[in-house]
Amino acid sequence: MSFAATIAAAEGASHAVTELPIPAPAYGVIVFTIFLVSALVTFSFRDVANRHAEKAAAYAREHGEAQQH
Repeated sequence: MSFAATIAAAEGASHAVTELPIPAPAYGVIVFTIFLVSALVTFSFRDVANRHAEKAAAYAREHGEAQQH
């Protein structure tokens, strides 16, 4: 079947239009909200290693690690 015949067949075919359950911009708002929540969770873990520097130093002393990360 040639490309022109495919186009002609597609024009004649009827297609069903399905309505979205919520307005289209609401999907963007939902995804942006999920992104912000993920960013806040990631941001909450900043500087965690420094909060436990004493524990890391004690572990390094006990296990003989010369390098600290």
